[in-house]
Amino acid sequence: MKKAIFIVFAILSCTPVLSQITYHEIESSKLNAARQLKIKLPKNYDPSSEIKHPVIIVFDGDYLFEPVVGQVDFQTYFDDMPGSIVVGVVQGSERYYDGYCDEVTGLPKESGLRFHDFVAEELIPYLDKTYNTSKFRVAVGHDLMGNFINSYLFKENPLFQAYVCISPDLSGTVKDYLGKRLEFFNDDIFYYLATSDKDIPQVRDAVLLANTQITEVNNQYLTYYFDDFINEGHYSLVTSAISRSFDKIFELYKPLREKELEEKVLTYEGTLDTYLVDRYERIEKLFGILKPITEAEIEKVVQVAEQREDLESLEKIGKLAKKLSPETLLGTYYLAQFAEKSGKIKKARKLYESALELKDVNHISKDDIFSKIDELAVVNTDEEGEEEDDEDN
Repeated sequence: MKKAIFIVFAILSCTPVLSQITYHEIESSKLNAARQLKIKLPKNYDPSSEIKHPVIIVFDGDYLFEPVVGQVDFQTYFDDMPGSIVVGVVQGSERYYDGYCDEVTGLPKESGLRFHDFVAEELIPYLDKTYNTSKFRVAVGHDLMGNFINSYLFKENPLFQAYVCISPDLSGTVKDYLGKRLEFFNDDIFYYLATSDKDIPQVRDAVLLANTQITEVNNQYLTYYFDDFINEGHYSLVTSAISRSFDKIFELYKPLREKELEEKVLTYEGTLDTYLVDRYERIEKLFGILKPITEAEIEKVVQVAEQREDLESLEKIGKLAKKLSPETLLGTYYLAQFAEKSGKIKKARKLYESALELKDVNHISKDDIFSKIDELAVVNTDEEGEEEDDEDN
């Protein structure tokens, strides 16, 4: 179903997307030439804003750029990834020279080393200076350039935090030491590798060997994904690989879904406000962007707290919501629910009444609050000994 939606979305958005692509030239002392770039900024990008955006560098931008842009637009539409700056490096007839590597080591040399340094020392600083970039960078490469982007992994401080190697033509000792290199990272690193049953035989064999090695890596900081597509060729697998890789790389960023609620939130040991706060702190740390906790996600976690019969979580989520959105009734409403479920009827009624003075939220009707107030008004209970917690007011 989602694939069908993507096809329709791609057709409808094709013209606007193309119109938003700009072309730039960057002078390079490393290459002793100017190099053309294709750049697609996020929708509603504001250069004066403090909002930061991940950067996706697309090697072989001549033909890979547009598929990547289409996937980014699709996933950002559904809030499955942050708005990102996509940069395609146009290589054209220079491609072979850009990706030139030593036959023994598989690492860039001569013209390939100059291109490697151009990206690291000129292109990235230019982008960081010109645009609101976050620290999270993704490299996308296919075939020759799929092998080339691995060279940044072998630097002491890798330039990219995520690598999308689509049917890479692995060469030299890179294919033998790729797994060993990935063992030594002590910061989060994402690595995606793909081939297919109809891939070029020598490319496929090298990729399968690399996959065997990487699968054996025991490193908590490495997030590794591998796809072996069926009935896809060396070029036709590209679009599937781009879709799968981005879906995996930005998995943490996605809104809370049923699987996470069932497998992680429901079974979480601790109060659920802590789960929410920790989740969004990880997003900020990893992607270098601040993503606010939404009312919809707070409501989902409240539902899990109710399923767990977890009053402590309900109270703490109420306090968190009140802190995040003091102008809305959200937090006060949940604190009123906590008081009601705890048997503190007078306090609950008082909180429901104060909620009516605050701004509405989508999923809580003020008519429902009025009904609650009327219901509690007729409850016959003796609260003379009820303990009032001033911190909740």
